[in-house]
Amino acid sequence: MPEHQKHYATYNDVHNLCKESAKELNSWGINLIIAIGGGGYIPARILRSFMKKEDGTNIPIQAIGLSLYERLAANSVEEAPGTEVKRLQWLDVNSSMANLIGKNVLIVDEVDDTRTTLKYAVEELQKDVEVAQKQLPAGSPLKGKETKFHVFVLHNKTKAKRGDLPDEMDKDPKRYHAAVTTGDVWICYPWEAENIEEHDKLAKENPIVALPAETESITKSSTTTVQEEPSPRVD
Repeated sequence: MPEHQKHYATYNDVHNLCKESAKELNSWGINLIIAIGGGGYIPARILRSFMKKEDGTNIPIQAIGLSLYERLAANSVEEAPGTEVKRLQWLDVNSSMANLIGKNVLIVDEVDDTRTTLKYAVEELQKDVEVAQKQLPAGSPLKGKETKFHVFVLHNKTKAKRGDLPDEMDKDPKRYHAAVTTGDVWICYPWEAENIEEHDKLAKENPIVALPAETESITKSSTTTVQEEPSPRVD
């Protein structure tokens, strides 16, 4: 792919996007952050510097590791977009999941591309919380307590999505937040760079361009054909 089709985010960009987004996220009553590895780790940690629980204490961070496996296109050296999500790391249903009951949980990733990974994370975490609810002892004060999942991404790409998030995330502005809505472009993040100086130089020449505010809504999935990804990594 020609170099001009890549757009670059610097560590300073990421830091400032998290700092600015925290102003909104602090009104959501978040009790716990779950970072999707590996792209969600750094944004999650930066967010925590600007977010606090209602009692002023730090918000704990837990991590899950997901990989959207890519297949090799037939008779080609080019990789085709992945469609199957694999768990590399997950929360322990017998202990960690009970800690999610009754919480406002913020799921953090760097990009909302095809939405396959986010859909998987939200659905599977919700299923595990339901299992944890059933395992609670009789008389537990957590019985019947609702867990709300929220999503934060640095960048949301305007494109037809392969996955849907729950309808309530579309209807409630306090359930999904993208720091920047951009076009369907190849985004290069600083933690992927081998030469950070070169990366920052390219970021000045090819910054990520935000689209007008009216486009900043969750793009619902489409049954129409989704074009091949411009990015080598699909989420």
